[in-house]
Amino acid sequence: MDVRMMLATARRVLSQLRHDHRSIAMILVVPALLLAAVYFLYENETLPPGVPRTFDRVGLMMLAIFPFVVMFLVTSITMLRERTSGTLERLLTTPVHKADLLFGYGLAFSLMAALQSLVATAVAYWVFGLDIAGAPGYVVLIAVINAVLGVALGLFCSAFARTEFQAVQFMPIVVVPQILLCGLFVVRERMNDVLEAVSNVLPLTFSVDALQEIAAHAEATSRLWQDAFAMAAIALGVLVLSALTLRRRT
Repeated sequence: MDVRMMLATARRVLSQLRHDHRSIAMILVVPALLLAAVYFLYENETLPPGVPRTFDRVGLMMLAIFPFVVMFLVTSITMLRERTSGTLERLLTTPVHKADLLFGYGLAFSLMAALQSLVATAVAYWVFGLDIAGAPGYVVLIAVINAVLGVALGLFCSAFARTEFQAVQFMPIVVVPQILLCGLFVVRERMNDVLEAVSNVLPLTFSVDALQEIAAHAEATSRLWQDAFAMAAIALGVLVLSALTLRRRT
């Protein structure tokens, strides 16, 4: 892999995004708006003294789920447009390697994912008063890694789609099962054995577990770092698979 080519690809993608105001709004604004919707859902709840707000639990999990979903959609559709427009095929006729392109795309969208996570986390803490034991920096870290996971899976799934409609169809196959089985709605230990076994290997499960560790402990725990490293390893592995499955011809 040529680092110079990878950085050139990342600069090109970021330059294109800079002129795409809708995509920027989708990446930076939509997760914060969705988080606001979650906050107002529980705004009028009445709780006994000392009982944590529902938003502090659900809103924290949304900081992982919303960036994951948004970055999956934006990345898969953007990469598909590059392929169907012929841009990708022209680039692959040059000495640039497929890995340079994929990791360049991954780097560009990961930078946007980091900005997205910073904005969403800032809104959660300083606008809606998110109150948990852990430090905001750990929440941002997990949110960023989770958004990068969405980028990696979006790049991978785009290789198997021929139209934007097909790319969107990967949502109920790749994203929705993870949201259902990550432990947000039902504690994973209460699931049947098959669903629990599946949930134990899903990327989003590691994200939810890591955020639960942050919510319960003021300091970083070994379990938190294990989940973070597992998420990073999955993202890297998916990017490598994306480079292997990327087709040279449309």
